[in-house]
Amino acid sequence: MGLDLGEKTIGVAMSDPLAFTAQGITVIRRSSKDIEDLRHLIEEYGVNEIVIGYPRNMNGTIGERAIITQEFAAKLERIFSLQVRLWDERLSTVGAERALLEADLSRAKRKKIIDKMAAVFILQGYLDSKGR
Repeated sequence: MGLDLGEKTIGVAMSDPLAFTAQGITVIRRSSKDIEDLRHLIEEYGVNEIVIGYPRNMNGTIGERAIITQEFAAKLERIFSLQVRLWDERLSTVGAERALLEADLSRAKRKKIIDKMAAVFILQGYLDSKGR
């Protein structure tokens, strides 16, 4: 499972059973029930590992958003007893936006799925790094 953690939403992507490709699944609105929404997806898809985008600054330093992400990752590990990996997400949203622009989607449509696409970029980058 790949996650793009935002202030208002969480983009979610899943890999195929052989862990070759990532597909966008949904966007979860951040609320008091976002953990339950994730629990449902983890059970539905049989997730055994979570990769969450780690928003380092462009110079490699760690800022406020990265600290929030670290805390969220630790919470997911504690609640679900799954390994949660932090994956450098620099430029994942830029790449997702570029792909959606090339698909000629309207601004309104792009806004609805950008977080899901960013999760795809995060998870696909991780899968590619494993050399499967």
